[in-house]
Amino acid sequence: MALQCGIVGLPNVGKSTLFNCLSNAKAQSANFPFCTIEPNLGVITVPDSRLNKLADLVKPQSLIPTTVEIVDIAGLVKGASKGEGLGNKFLGNIRTTDAILHVLRCYDNDNIVHVDGSVDPIRDKEVIDLELQLKDLESVEAKREKIRKAAKTGDKEAIKSLEFYDRLRDLLINGESARMLELEESEEFLMKELQLLTAKPVLYVCNVDEASVISGNSYVDSVKEMAEKEGAMTLIIGAAIEADIADFDDVEEREMFLSDLGLEEPGVAKLIRTAYDLLDLQTYFTAGEKEVRAWTIRKGSTAPQAAGVIHTDFQKGFIRAEVMAYEDFVNLGSEVAVKEAGKLTIEGKDYKVKDGDIMHFRFNV
Repeated sequence: MALQCGIVGLPNVGKSTLFNCLSNAKAQSANFPFCTIEPNLGVITVPDSRLNKLADLVKPQSLIPTTVEIVDIAGLVKGASKGEGLGNKFLGNIRTTDAILHVLRCYDNDNIVHVDGSVDPIRDKEVIDLELQLKDLESVEAKREKIRKAAKTGDKEAIKSLEFYDRLRDLLINGESARMLELEESEEFLMKELQLLTAKPVLYVCNVDEASVISGNSYVDSVKEMAEKEGAMTLIIGAAIEADIADFDDVEEREMFLSDLGLEEPGVAKLIRTAYDLLDLQTYFTAGEKEVRAWTIRKGSTAPQAAGVIHTDFQKGFIRAEVMAYEDFVNLGSEVAVKEAGKLTIEGKDYKVKDGDIMHFRFNV
């Protein structure tokens, strides 16, 4: 399931530093592999201690974690919606992503010049929002014009769709993002069809200095207040600190460095997990002698849909799923013990997979 998060932000806010830290994540944990597909695209392992625990119990030949793709998108400038700078490339790259990691500079440093001459994360956020909203407005206007002609003929479905496009256009004109529009069930398909830039879920990443990495600062407070109004998530991270952490080859030295900073783990680990949540994903496991593996599915997926992630034949010929809860497996120590305790359940096509389920599928094609 190749789902992508795009890292966006104005030039010199720390997004590329953050991306480079993610690329060096393999130095921070044995279970943090990273590979570069293109210069600005990497596949990053999602940290999950449950996978390691299962491996300790099952002792498989191989261990395969789940991953998320992270894209470092070219820096945006004012006028990008009209093609200024790398605008068209930027907007084209962001359109293919499933969620946005919006990096905001939340620290003062006279040695690092801000593109607009001063530090103001809310202003920076609004600059990028405006460019995305203007591009979305173009898309909505084009679609609206086509529907408007059909609505003139009295087509009831077209008239209803036009009402949706009118509401969406007004929202964008008023400087709000498409994700803020309250949708009726019948409008969800129309919104998805548009593939709007501002409809994507967003995580605001507050890039701070060392002094603010634990509790934040006034800049972070303003971002949190803004994000709360939007219903968006925020995360505090120090990109410069993460770069230092990535330089440690010795695990014990790295742990000491983190402890001195008051951190339990590298910030990139939290970032990757939060990005996974932002994409509305969850994990289930398969566990056997050959491999213990984590699989990515959308939250709310049924057992056949989960089986289809392994192979389409599993979904087509789905018969049933044998399911164990992660906690039961770990507490009891083995599949045999789970069965003997009556904790293994047989589930059918309507079963909604829970995060952490350990599953074995029966199918016939």
